[in-house]
Amino acid sequence: MGHAYATITLQVDPAQPDPEAIAQAAQLIRDGELVAFPTETVYGLGADALNPKAVAGIFRAKGRPADNPIIVHVPSAQDLAALTPEVPPLATALAARFWPGPLTLVVRRAPHVPHITTGGLETVAVRVPAHPVALALLRAAARPIAAPSANRSGRPSPTCAAHVLDDLRGRVRLVLDAGPCAVGVESTVLDLTQHPPVLLRPGGVTLEALEAAIGTVGLPRELDPAAGRSPGTRYRHYAPKATLLLAPPGQVQPLAVRLLEEGQTVGIMARQPLQLRHARARVRIIPGDLARYARELFAVLRELDAQGCQVIVAEGVAEEGLGRAVMDRLRRAAQGSQGRD
Repeated sequence: MGHAYATITLQVDPAQPDPEAIAQAAQLIRDGELVAFPTETVYGLGADALNPKAVAGIFRAKGRPADNPIIVHVPSAQDLAALTPEVPPLATALAARFWPGPLTLVVRRAPHVPHITTGGLETVAVRVPAHPVALALLRAAARPIAAPSANRSGRPSPTCAAHVLDDLRGRVRLVLDAGPCAVGVESTVLDLTQHPPVLLRPGGVTLEALEAAIGTVGLPRELDPAAGRSPGTRYRHYAPKATLLLAPPGQVQPLAVRLLEEGQTVGIMARQPLQLRHARARVRIIPGDLARYARELFAVLRELDAQGCQVIVAEGVAEEGLGRAVMDRLRRAAQGSQGRD
């Protein structure tokens, strides 16, 4: 699919979006078109979740494999009941604690939810986003909106409108531009069809926060078919054009120096300043807490790509709290960048 039509971009206030812009976007959703919009995690590529033809447009625009389920966004916890035969008591408790917010719950699919939306599964992934623009769009459209990240499949997720346009200009009718996303990594995905619930994808709500709220949370076993119930876990994801290498703290500079000596142009994502002066080094220091690392992660990968890096060396972090989500994305990006044909 080439550039089928001109993509319109509307700038909206992230806290108080213009009702006319929202109404225009909502009408496009009801008409079966695609609209890119901000959430607190990343920008989403939205379509009417109950319209199979509209959802098929998401797969075409992204180049997304057809068996990769899509998260369905709703404006309130009460709307979950329309998408599943029975709302689990645990879902009610989690929604009260974490919605709106970066937590996706996997529950059984109601019969009218199209299989194309669920990747052919009998489960559906649902969340309430914590962004005024997303919530305004959901309310105005009066439809549940299926929305994976608004990027070409396999690329780093988009955390600002410019990233969406880089990947999807001409493939999406409208982009609502409300500036950068606050969280920067996708939602946590929790499977409530298993006991105990299973963390299928780490994200903006930490494992520790979930366990504090509901007790034991399981982790998916290797080759566990349940992992396929989560968007963003089956295929290569988040990969820059450059080859991405993960380095533990303290090993970033030695690895970068070796690659520079081999003649490579090297991007470096480090949490501490480096003693490194080299014409082919592109150094990005991301100091501070894990929340900032998560928020800047995808933007920095795209930035280093744009600077012509052949290899990116990224500093790993401890796998606790938000670090679990950061490391998940870095590992998948590293596998994707090295697994291309």
